[in-house]
Amino acid sequence: MATTTDGAPRTSARLRVQRFGTFLSNMVLPNIGAFIAWGLITALFIQTGWIKLIGDAFGYEGSYGFVAQLGNWSNPDGTPMFENNTGIVGPMITYLLPLLIGYTGGRMVYRDTIRGGVVGAIATMGAIAGASVPMFLGAMVMGPLGGWSMKKLDALWAHKIRPGFEMLVNNFSAGIWGGFLAVVGFVVAGPFVQGFSNIASNVVDFLVERNLLPLTSIFIEPAKVLFLNNAINQGILTPLGTTQSQIDGQSILFLLEANPGPGLGLLLAFAVFGRGAAKSSAPGAILIQFIGGIHEIYFPYVLAKPKLIAAVILGGMAGVATNVAFGSGLRSPASPGSIIAVWAASPPSSLLGVTASVVVAAAVCFLVAAVLLKTDKSGDDGDLSAATAQMEANKGKKSSVSGMLGGSAAASTGPIQSIVFACDAGMGSSAMGASVLRKKVQGAGFSDVTVVNKAISNLTDDVDLVVSHRDLTDRARQKTPSAAHVSVDNFMGSPRYDEIVELLRERNTSGAAEGAAAAEAAQTGGTAGLLARESIVLDASGDRAGAIQQAGELLVAAGAVDHDYVRAMHERETSVSTYMGNLLAIPHGTNEAKPSIRRSAISFVRFPQGVDWNGNQVRFVIGIAGAGDDHLALLSRIAEVFSDSSQVARLEQARTADDVLAVLGAMQPA
Repeated sequence: MATTTDGAPRTSARLRVQRFGTFLSNMVLPNIGAFIAWGLITALFIQTGWIKLIGDAFGYEGSYGFVAQLGNWSNPDGTPMFENNTGIVGPMITYLLPLLIGYTGGRMVYRDTIRGGVVGAIATMGAIAGASVPMFLGAMVMGPLGGWSMKKLDALWAHKIRPGFEMLVNNFSAGIWGGFLAVVGFVVAGPFVQGFSNIASNVVDFLVERNLLPLTSIFIEPAKVLFLNNAINQGILTPLGTTQSQIDGQSILFLLEANPGPGLGLLLAFAVFGRGAAKSSAPGAILIQFIGGIHEIYFPYVLAKPKLIAAVILGGMAGVATNVAFGSGLRSPASPGSIIAVWAASPPSSLLGVTASVVVAAAVCFLVAAVLLKTDKSGDDGDLSAATAQMEANKGKKSSVSGMLGGSAAASTGPIQSIVFACDAGMGSSAMGASVLRKKVQGAGFSDVTVVNKAISNLTDDVDLVVSHRDLTDRARQKTPSAAHVSVDNFMGSPRYDEIVELLRERNTSGAAEGAAAAEAAQTGGTAGLLARESIVLDASGDRAGAIQQAGELLVAAGAVDHDYVRAMHERETSVSTYMGNLLAIPHGTNEAKPSIRRSAISFVRFPQGVDWNGNQVRFVIGIAGAGDDHLALLSRIAEVFSDSSQVARLEQARTADDVLAVLGAMQPA
C-alpha cells in the first residue's frame, strides 16, 4: 500500500494550506444547507425568479394560477415579500448565514462547546452591523476569535470559582466578553472586511472587463488536484460570490471551481482512450463526479498522468470564458458540484449560459485529454496504480503499512475493529471510499468491523486503521498516530481495498470466521499434513529479504508452490507487513499468486539471533501457502500458539523438528 514512511516536511507548505482551507471550509460546510435554502428561495420567489417566470409565461389562470401567485406575495406595505431588502432573502444573507458561520467557528475552536459558539455569534453580529456587505469573511474571523479568546479567558479562572457561583461567572463572562468583541467587530472587523470585499470586487470587475477571468483556471485547477479545492471554494470564492450575488443577483465566482465540465471531459477521455483500470473505472467515476458532484474522484486520474493537468486547465478556462460571454452565473453555491446542484442554483436568465459553460468545458477538456492519451509514449498502461509506482520511484524506496504505524505495539499488531476512511471535508470522496470498502469488508465475513468516513480534522486517536488519499495521509497520521495508515490513490476500485481485507484476515485471527476454522482444524488434528520435517529449519541467520526467500524456497522444495510464488511473497511484504508480533512473521504471496500454489503447506524457520523486520524483532518466520481457504485454519492455529508465551518459549527451546511439530499441533509429514 503506497504510503510515506518518513516524516520529512517535503509537503509542509501544502499541508499548512490544506489545514487552513479545511479550517475555513469546516465553518461553511456544516451550514451549506442554509446556503442552499437561501439560494432556492432566491431562485424561486424573487421578482426575476422561476415562479414569476411561470406566471409571466402561463398567466395566473388554470393549474398554474396558485403557483404563479406565490411570486406576487407582498408585505403589508405592498413591497415584495421575497425581495432582497424587504423580505426573506435579504435578512437571510445579511444575518442568518454569517451568524451560523460565526457560531460554528466559535464552537469549533472552543472544544465543540455551545459557549464558544455563542460568543462567536455575538462577535460576528458586531461585524455584521459595522458593514453593508454580507459578513462571511468577517464571520470567519470573529467567530473563531470569539471561541478562542473565550477559551483562554475561561482557563484563567478554571477551578478557582467558589461553588454556587459557576453559572453567574460563566454567564456574565460570556456576555461581557461577547459584548466587547461585538464592539471590536463593529469598529474594526466590519469596515476592514468591507474594504477587502470592495477591493476583491474591483479585482473581479477588472478581470471581467479585460476578459482575463479565465486565467484563474491556471491556478484553480492544479490547486484542486492537490486537494486544495475546499480552501479555494469555501474559503475564498463562496464568500466573495455571495456578496456579488446579493448585489447583482448572481455571481460567476460560484462556477470557477464548481463547474463539473472539466472533470467530465477528462473522465470521458479515459473511458474512450484510457487503458487498464483507468479505462474500466472511468464510466462509474463519471456518474459519481457529474451527477453526485464529488470532484475528488477525478483527481487520481490526473495524478497518474500529470500532463493531463493541461486538459483540465484548458477546460476550466473554456468554461469560465463561456460564462463571461453569456454573462451567466449562479445565485448561490453549488454544493456538491453536481450538474443537478448547478442547475438548481442557476437563475432563469443564466440557465442557457451555465449549461453551455459545462458543455464547452467538458468538450475542450475531452479533446485535449484525448490527444494526450493517444500520443502517450510512456509505455505504461494508464492504470491508476502507476501513480503509486511513480511516487515510490521518485522517493527511491518501497514503503508499507507497517512503516506508517505509530504509537503502541498493540496498535500495530492487534486486531482491527474500526476503520475510518478520511478525506479533507469528510463528505464526498471519503463517503464513497468507505461505502466500497465497507462492502468488501462485510463480504469477507468481518461484520463486526466498522467502516465509517470522517473529515481529517474530526479524527480521534481511537481507531485501528485509517484509509486516506496518499496526498492526505501525512495530515491523517498527525491526528491518529496510534493507528495503522493506508494510502490509496483510487477511491472507486483500489486494489488496496482487497489488501486491507487480507490484512483483516491476518490480524483478526480471533474473529468468527477464523474461530470456526480453528475449531474445524482442532477436530482434524490442527494443521496436520501441512508441515513436513524437511520444511523446518532451526538455526537460520540473515536479513528480512533472506528470511522470506528461505521460507519460500522450503515451500518450493516441498512441492507446494513454484518459484513465482516466492517472488509474490516479496511483493506482499512491500504492500503489507507480515510481522504479527510475539517474535513472529508469516510471509506469504499475494492474491494474484494463487495459481502458483499446488497444495497447502507451511514452512518454519527459526532465527536464534533474530531478524530486523522493519524495526521489529522477529525470531520465527513461517511461510504460508494456502490453497482455497486453507490458510484460515493455518492462521488460526499459528495465532493460537503464538498468543501463548509458554508455547513460544517451547519453540525457542526446540532442538529437533519433532519438538516444533509437537507445539504446532502434532503435525505429520505431508
